[in-house]
Amino acid sequence: MSSQNTNTKDNELKNIKPTTQQLKDALDHEMRKQEYKTAFAKTIGILVAVAAFSVLIASFFVKVQKISGESMYPTLSTGQIVIAFKTDTFEPGQLVAFYYNNKVLIKRVIGSPGDWINIDSEGNVTVNGVVLDEPYLTEKSLEPTDIEFPYQVPESRYFVLGDNRSVSIDSRSDVVGCISKEQLIGHVLFRIYPFGEFGIITNN
Repeated sequence: MSSQNTNTKDNELKNIKPTTQQLKDALDHEMRKQEYKTAFAKTIGILVAVAAFSVLIASFFVKVQKISGESMYPTLSTGQIVIAFKTDTFEPGQLVAFYYNNKVLIKRVIGSPGDWINIDSEGNVTVNGVVLDEPYLTEKSLEPTDIEFPYQVPESRYFVLGDNRSVSIDSRSDVVGCISKEQLIGHVLFRIYPFGEFGIITNN
């Protein structure tokens, strides 16, 4: 093939212009590529955010617990779901989750290490000579108990009671006794179910 013929064909190819449809198809193709890149970037961003949130949750929450039984009624009832927060200190009046016989129980801290606890025949609780104001109770009870009051909380342990005093098995009984720091999981502060009661658990 002569160089003249080759040059002629090259010029013909250069003079061929893409049709409107070809331009539209090329533009659509580029737009789809850009949409894919944007969607991919958003997906990666969401995955990173979920991973970060999961780490945050693991850092602050240690246990999601479904309530079983009525020992904490009326504060907590069977079927409700609560969250326990990590903490190294536990204050009187706080709800705490702890391990007992391969189960998780929830009770209320009444006394700290070294405190003197007394419960009279009418169920009034005294800590270091001060009668507790317990607005979270619907009734008071001394029983069930098999320990002698006044009672001093041992070192590194916590005295806990259920809010439904007449049915709760707690530190009044040798069956459960005072809770060691190793047993404690965290401070139960937040209820997530039922949704109508979603929020911080109050003491009144």
